[in-house]
Amino acid sequence: MVKRFDTRRVGNTALEVTTLGFGGATIAGSFQPVSAEQGRTTVAHALELGITYVDTAPHYGFGRSEHLVGDVLRERPGGAVLSTKVGRRLVPVRGPLEHKAEFVDPLPFAEVYDYSYDGIMRSHEDSLQRLGMSAVDILYVHDIGTATHGTEENRHYWAQLEGGGYRALRELRDSGAVKAIGLGVNEWQVLMDAFALGDWDVFLLAGRYTLLEQTALRPFLETCLERQTSVVVGGPFNSGVLVGRDTYNYAKTPPEIVAKVERIAAVCQAFDVPLPAAALQFPLMHPAVCCVLPGPRSPEELDGIVAWWETEIPPALWTALADEGLLEPGTPTGTA
Repeated sequence: MVKRFDTRRVGNTALEVTTLGFGGATIAGSFQPVSAEQGRTTVAHALELGITYVDTAPHYGFGRSEHLVGDVLRERPGGAVLSTKVGRRLVPVRGPLEHKAEFVDPLPFAEVYDYSYDGIMRSHEDSLQRLGMSAVDILYVHDIGTATHGTEENRHYWAQLEGGGYRALRELRDSGAVKAIGLGVNEWQVLMDAFALGDWDVFLLAGRYTLLEQTALRPFLETCLERQTSVVVGGPFNSGVLVGRDTYNYAKTPPEIVAKVERIAAVCQAFDVPLPAAALQFPLMHPAVCCVLPGPRSPEELDGIVAWWETEIPPALWTALADEGLLEPGTPTGTA
């Protein structure tokens, strides 16, 4: 039986995405091995359930995620909204791979950061070849910012984006090659800088507007409403701490975060609501948010996510969290 998911419009475009999306990092072996067969089966299962927004990137498994996603979508033409990312070009490695531990069994490539006009155009074309598709719908600039590059080096990369990269994105959108452009990052501050460059349709922000953390509430999300820019919330579980794992922002959870999660969990328990269900549904109450983007690694894990998504949550739970000081003042909760 196909489950139905609501859709929301992306910025001022005609594009609509399902409010629950599919993040393609985990199927590429993020921290744990995932077979190609399992990765493809998980993407296919999402489509069968009615989740038709799929996000991927060259970085995920160094091309592996794009290959797996493309294998599935090519067999199901039409009906899916696809995003990928630019800012990293992949170059072949001949010899031992020296990747960080983020991806298990990545493809034999290394990354070259390039946010220039030519770099973005080439990255877009390379992604189409890896996907085996003629177009993607949304193109995000990936991981530009101090969190990835540090302050000094990021100035160089920002100058590339400002000096030609943004123009490339505008040309791709204006020509109809893509339908929407944005940035995909883990820090909201760089998105405020991006507003100074021009207009954007959608941002993918991971981990900064969650049940645990609402640092992006002001001024970022307020500005998104003013500029009519949508937000896809990635990392709704803050890399695992909100589903019972001892990881926060891809590192061991610090004691103060453990304590806050325990307080949130206690409120959820009082209302007989699983903590992950509350975490998954929370971001969508903000009017700027069009989609929540978890990253399941198997069909079974995806079924668990959908069960959380369909859990009925009483409005009083959000009120209780606010009363306990566990939400930033002014956080939308759908109860006003």
